[in-house]
Order: sequence, then C-alpha cells, then structure tokens
Amino acid sequence: MSNVNEYKDIVAFHPGYYIADVIEDMEISQAEFATRMGTTAKTLSQLINGQANISNDLAKKLSVMLGTSLDVWQNLQNTYDQKLIEIQLAKDIDAQAELVKEIDYKYFIDVVGLPTTRSIKDKVANLCKFFRVADLRIMLKEDFLVNFRTSSSCNKMKHIINSRAWIQTAMNLSKSIETKPYNAAKLKGYLPELRGMTLKEPEEFLPRMNEIFAECGIAFVLLPHLKNSGVNGAVKWVTEDRVVLAMNNRGLNADKFWFSLFHEIKHVLQQKIKMVFISTTVEEMMDINNNLEIEADKFATNYLISPADYKRFAPSKYTSDDEIVEFANTIGIHPGIVAGRLQHEGIIAQNRCSKLKEKYVIEIKHTA
Repeated sequence: MSNVNEYKDIVAFHPGYYIADVIEDMEISQAEFATRMGTTAKTLSQLINGQANISNDLAKKLSVMLGTSLDVWQNLQNTYDQKLIEIQLAKDIDAQAELVKEIDYKYFIDVVGLPTTRSIKDKVANLCKFFRVADLRIMLKEDFLVNFRTSSSCNKMKHIINSRAWIQTAMNLSKSIETKPYNAAKLKGYLPELRGMTLKEPEEFLPRMNEIFAECGIAFVLLPHLKNSGVNGAVKWVTEDRVVLAMNNRGLNADKFWFSLFHEIKHVLQQKIKMVFISTTVEEMMDINNNLEIEADKFATNYLISPADYKRFAPSKYTSDDEIVEFANTIGIHPGIVAGRLQHEGIIAQNRCSKLKEKYVIEIKHTA
C-alpha cells in the first residue's frame, strides 16, 4: 500500500509520507527513529507505508519528539482521510456516469424541478438525492423496490433503472398526498362512480378521482412516461393502511387509461402488501406473479364491460361504429373502451374507430 493515493487531479498524502521525510532529514534509520519515538519498528513501517493511521498516542509521541503541536499530525491524518473520500466519490461518479446517460435527466427537470445542469457530477448528485440512494448502482440491485427476472443484457439494465426511477418518483410525490386509512369496502363501493367517469373529460373526473382514492387510503399519482422505463402503472403498499397507485398519464387513449386504472385497482384489492406490481410494455420485465396479473386483467375487462352485456352485444368484424356507440350508451361507458376491447380481441381492425378512441393528454407539474 502506498503512502500517496492519486486519482485524476486529486492527491492524498498519508502522514507516513511526511514522517519518511523527517527520518531522511534526521539521517537515521527507521529502527532508530522507532526507538526514539517509543514505538516498534513494525508500527513505524506500517505508518510510513500508509498501512496504518496515526493514533492519538502516536500523534502525541511525534509532537513531543519533534516539537510540533498535536494538531499538526491529527490534521495531516484528517486531511488524508478527507482526500480519500474525495477520491472514492470521484471514482463512484465516474462509475455512475454510464447509468446517468441511460436516464432522461430532462424528465426530472420538467416533472419534479431538479436543477438544470450539464455536469455529470451534478446530475449524479441530484438524482441520488432525489431517489434517496447513496449510489445509482444500488437501483440495479435485485431487491430494490421491485424484482425483475434477472438478465445481464444492457437493454435490461436500462429498463430496470428507469422503471425503478419512475416508481421511486411516484413514491416521492405520493408523500404530499394525504389519505385516510385503507378501506377495501369503501373502494368497492366507489367502483360504479369511477366507471361512470369514463364519460367525462380528465379535467372533470381527475379531481373527484383523487378525492375518492384518498378517502379509501390510496395515494393516486399521475406521471408522464419516462423514456426506457416501459412502465404504465404501479401499485406499492407503504403501510397496511396506505397504498400508492401510480399511472402513466401521457399519450393514453381513453380505453387504455381506464383498463390500466381498473387493472391497478384490482392489484390494490388483492392487498398483497409485501409485493410491488408494475404494468410494463417490456416483455422480459413482465411481473413474475402471472396469476395475479391475469386476475387483474380479467377484473378490468369484466368490470368495464360485463360478460352478460358483452354476450348480448355479440360483436363481429361487421359491427359498425354506430352500433359500438349505441351499445356503449346503453351500458353507460365511453365508446372508445368498447372499440378498444374489440381491437384487443382481434374482432375489428386496429385502424378502425379512430374517431371513437379519445386520447387523453394530461399535463401535470410536480415539485420535488
């Protein structure tokens, strides 16, 4: 081990570096210096080679022997320790640089108000502070926030860190939302009203939706899509009495928005407190709890359009737009949801019903 550590323009001199100079100036051997100092040759050798730090006892002996203040040697040790920390921080930042490049930093400027900067060092510091982690690489650990199937591919790593960044953002923003204790019965009682909101515009239904969820113990967070995250929604329990339901709010057709919402509501009702559910477009990151996902899909499908109503409708590829609208009106739901169901099941072509499928664009600005 050397008594001088260097990284880029940072240099750390161990106190042993200066002791070696003193011995040379005194023109004596290390063994004699150790004797005069009242310590062993081994201890002095470790000190000179940067393998041991100056203890209070050694600092006292050096100060008496050389006629210096005690602070001289203690300050040399403290300065060295601080420089080592600087070196390690610089190395850590360089190691995180590639991860920062995979994260759309501008997203966090726009959505949560992080400071604008071009400095990689500042970006690392700002993101670590916002995500509440000591190192961005921690967000790649298997047990951070949500587990995914393991893979070493670069694309997988990119998706994992961004999906967890999106979820952590939702968790941070949820802290400002006041909720009552979770009440499953109350949530089930509000489901018909939530379904009826499909006929309203976002600016009308969102305030009421937030009230309902807060009343039921759910902190509801809408966020724009984060590039490379592939996350459309997530459910994470904070305590047994409080759960966060987060959804992607940008570029969603009405049918996808409402299907996703009721899908996540089912995950809340499943009340798997130790699990984190995410809805993702990235196949290799699909949730490993497949049965619960199937259950949530089935719930969303059947609650929006009941099996009995769907059977009565009996749609086919010849079903017209007018018939879709008429059916939607009879069951009190947005016609785009019906059209989306038919497209999803391959009954009608994807390029049909463009006029029926309303697209929600909800602009939301949060503060960190």
